[in-house]
Amino acid sequence: MKIVKVTYTVKAEFAQTNQKNVNTFITDLRNIKDSGIRYSSYLAEDGKTFTHISVHKNEAAQQNLFNLESFKSFQKQRDQSLEIEPHIEFLQLVSSSFDIFN
Repeated sequence: MKIVKVTYTVKAEFAQTNQKNVNTFITDLRNIKDSGIRYSSYLAEDGKTFTHISVHKNEAAQQNLFNLESFKSFQKQRDQSLEIEPHIEFLQLVSSSFDIFN
């Protein structure tokens, strides 16, 4: 299992577009129905700092995310509108109140 947490800040005027881009690739992610991916995105109180947490059952599942055209487009647009560069952390699961992958 691979768990990745990414936090970044976009310029205020881009925040709404970033939310739309995130929703687009999340919709596409749902449509491919890969049961090996769990993905969530959060917006901080400042309205422009985003945190994404992705949990992948294996490398193949992570590649399914990376191969989505909408995900590539999201990353490209985000990278052109950053205020604070992405901070990437790799996490290890300690415990959970639910089964992540049934």
